[in-house]
Amino acid sequence: MCCFGGRARALKYVGKSNLFARAAGERQLLVYSMNVAASEPVAMILPLPVPPGSPEDAVRFIDLHGYPQLFTDLDAGFPEVFLYPKSRGPLARSAAPRRTLEVHRVGDFEASFVPRVADFARLDPRFRMSDEVWRALPQYADWGFCVFKLIDLRSGWFGRSWFGRSWFGRSTARTIHPMAFEFPRRDASRLFFPTLHVHDGEVHPHADFDHTLYYQAGRELQPTLEAWTTQTSPTTAAEFVDVARSAGIVDGAAPVHRLLIKGTQPNTDVLLT
Repeated sequence: MCCFGGRARALKYVGKSNLFARAAGERQLLVYSMNVAASEPVAMILPLPVPPGSPEDAVRFIDLHGYPQLFTDLDAGFPEVFLYPKSRGPLARSAAPRRTLEVHRVGDFEASFVPRVADFARLDPRFRMSDEVWRALPQYADWGFCVFKLIDLRSGWFGRSWFGRSWFGRSTARTIHPMAFEFPRRDASRLFFPTLHVHDGEVHPHADFDHTLYYQAGRELQPTLEAWTTQTSPTTAAEFVDVARSAGIVDGAAPVHRLLIKGTQPNTDVLLT
């Protein structure tokens, strides 16, 4: 669920999304990076299939600002071949005032865990999605959510490039350093990738995908999308990833699997099972 809170017209571009997932017993590690351009501060909202009733400290945020090239290194573990879909078929489906939610400083972001949809009322109004969007997404009624407010440390908000020029109002996209966290899993037999799109304040049945999914598991998992092919790295991750800088996210002794999802697809999340 690549969703953005705030004013719909503020988001100018989102693309080149990279995700990494790894099972860690009853919990899952997830990393997300992308290119984005916006005319004002926005927040990215990622749903999490956590057990119902999870507490506010259920999510552990991980600072990866010191390893911005994680996905470049992951990609280096694969031969230079192009993966095409096996067919052109679609993706398969798989009240009273309360205290504000805790805010965590994680590299270039401020992050919060929202335990349930109703708790968005405790979040800064600038970074919420409308009630109409949530009514169109009843499947997330008892999920939790990570909210990342995109900030630039030198300007206070995500408002300047590394060269001091404003990014707001410009068409140039900036690559976001990886956002990483660990959360408890509702179903320990699956790996979850948040890929449903809400970029303009509306939920559309189809969306343009530009995603590369990486994952590690005890065995190769079957994607809930038979039209696409998974590739496995010929060596273990330690051969192409700086495992020490990954803050325990990448298992250096295991290979990495990669799945490319491009083009117009049904607008849904991806599960590996």
